[in-house]
Amino acid sequence: MLRLPMFNDMPLYPKELSWLSFNERVLQEVEDETVPIIERMRFLGIFSNNLDEFFRVRVADVRRLAAFARGEQQKKDFAKLLSQINERVLRLQRRYARAYAKVLKDLDKHNIHVVRESRLSVRQRSFVEDYFHREVLPELEPFFIDDRETMPLLNEASIYFAIFLRLKNGTQRYAAMEIPTNTLPRFVVIPPREGKREKVYIVLDNIIRACLVEVFRQVLQIHSAQAYMFKISRDAELELGEQITQNLVDRMEKSLKRRKRADPVRLAYDAEMPQVLLNIVKKKLKMGRYDTYTPGGRYHNSKDLMKFPADSARYTYKPLVPLSTLPSNGGAFAQIRSADRLFYYPYHDFRVITNLLASAAIDSQVREIRINLYRVAKNSRVVAALINAVRNNKKVVAVVELRARFDELANIHWSKELSDAGVQVIYGVPRLKVHCKLISIIRREEGKDRFYSHLGTGNFNENTAKIYCDFSLLTNNQELGLDVYNVFEFIQFTRRRPVFQHIAVSPLTNRAALLGAIDREIEAAKQGHDAALFFKCNNLVDGQMISRLYCASAAGVKVRIIVRSMCSLVCETPGLSDNIQVISLVDKYLEHARVYIFHNAGEELMWLSSADLMTRNLDYRIEVTFPLTNSEHRRTIRKILEFQWSDNQKARIMDAKQSNRRIANNSLRGCRAQDAIYRYLKQSSVN
Repeated sequence: MLRLPMFNDMPLYPKELSWLSFNERVLQEVEDETVPIIERMRFLGIFSNNLDEFFRVRVADVRRLAAFARGEQQKKDFAKLLSQINERVLRLQRRYARAYAKVLKDLDKHNIHVVRESRLSVRQRSFVEDYFHREVLPELEPFFIDDRETMPLLNEASIYFAIFLRLKNGTQRYAAMEIPTNTLPRFVVIPPREGKREKVYIVLDNIIRACLVEVFRQVLQIHSAQAYMFKISRDAELELGEQITQNLVDRMEKSLKRRKRADPVRLAYDAEMPQVLLNIVKKKLKMGRYDTYTPGGRYHNSKDLMKFPADSARYTYKPLVPLSTLPSNGGAFAQIRSADRLFYYPYHDFRVITNLLASAAIDSQVREIRINLYRVAKNSRVVAALINAVRNNKKVVAVVELRARFDELANIHWSKELSDAGVQVIYGVPRLKVHCKLISIIRREEGKDRFYSHLGTGNFNENTAKIYCDFSLLTNNQELGLDVYNVFEFIQFTRRRPVFQHIAVSPLTNRAALLGAIDREIEAAKQGHDAALFFKCNNLVDGQMISRLYCASAAGVKVRIIVRSMCSLVCETPGLSDNIQVISLVDKYLEHARVYIFHNAGEELMWLSSADLMTRNLDYRIEVTFPLTNSEHRRTIRKILEFQWSDNQKARIMDAKQSNRRIANNSLRGCRAQDAIYRYLKQSSVN
């Protein structure tokens, strides 16, 4: 039996700080002047949206742990972590403000202007005032906050003005008001200055600022009015019982309503807000000792920058022309029957999936369709195909994960729509999120049923498939198909324990399979043989996995890891991680695929997976890890990973301090992995 050293005091980089390091990599894209200017604006929005979610989920978790910690040392540890988080966030916010100002200046150079209300010409001012009275004023609902005990319920998805009013009689009033970004565009095009060829935008916030006195003119004699933006982030945790039945829909809806009333965990505000007004806002919100206060610029909810209008294609990334897809008729099954098909989105067209489901819906030989739905598009062709299949007398089973964070309402909607159409909807498993990406199609051929299966790393979502890099395998392998079918059986009948021949399934066998494969590399290295691991994932934070990777490094296994987001493994630790190299890649498309490659004594073992190396993925979700047996597919994926490892344009080295140092380009030719991958796939036939 393999004896492994114990690393009881092994170094672990705090995952929350590692996540902030990831968001810093997003901010680096804003600061990179080789990135098209509109894309830099959009990366500002991504950074802001990421930070909002970070506070709602990760900081809320730490805050909760700090509040219920046992013993003084635990309380001190969590308090210290919260302090480190707040310190890092403030540094990033200051850097964000500088980057935002620089982007605005660079937009000016391209005759694209985002103007303040104080910079309006007479013609522009007239347009803004007309727009305000016609479109904006009817949407505004201010309320006074100096004459009430607590703040009314605020929507964390919204932004608000805290308003300082000076009255003509010398007194002061304080009010608040939601900025109606849910009904009006955040960026409004206004006329250019006289004689200028330019595109000019004004932010909705500044339209309101320009006409703020008009909001209160009917009720108060106002001398002056100033508005300062603020927003809150609430704890996103949902409290649910254990039964997964139709009642879960009702309980989920109630929990989502409670989430709207959850405790605030962060107040982000304009640093120019007068202290007296800030104190009133804090008092009315009843913020706690572990809450976060983030001073910033005059704009918040900068996630709206992700939708900043593109003035010209010159200022954005050139759209990707997706590569081959499957035919939208019955020929899809013939192609899959002839050979397994591997696709890599967004380089390949996601219509591979929607065409397959559309074909299955009308194919007279198809008897049954089963699918996992975690996140789907707003106008989902996937859902439409499933409903059409029911109309054509197919049995359709859809596993809809209602607990997909921040997509709960959408999934409740889809579950009801599917159920009303006659689809058999399964709501998941007690205590386990269903996160695998599977389709099982049963087709009657030559007098017997045959499986056509999909196994992948990404969601069945047409929109995210345009920007998320994910693998899909379509196969007619009957043994693999039986494994996929049995996963659905396990989800529906959790007391059954099917034996999976070729795949590993969380929480049953995934952890053991991964650890066992690592252990074989450790044993090979100890015996003096070649041993290597090459992993790609979104997050690496599970303590047992990190411990085993330290063991592998200490034994001499060469370990390479590409991590997009959180990484708690500490590189450059003598005796522990000498043989481990970690990089991260942030570019046009979001790196989302999970790939685990083992040298395996020269008989390379390659697995794709829906699971990251996180405790929740290995122990508290239903995930699937599956092998790639086709040598051409393995060669393609290996080539893709080598391109990413060789990237010297967008890759960062994950050193011990996670300082996000870019890889030095010492060669005459630069390698930008995402561009190189597209050229490679275009020139070669993956399938």
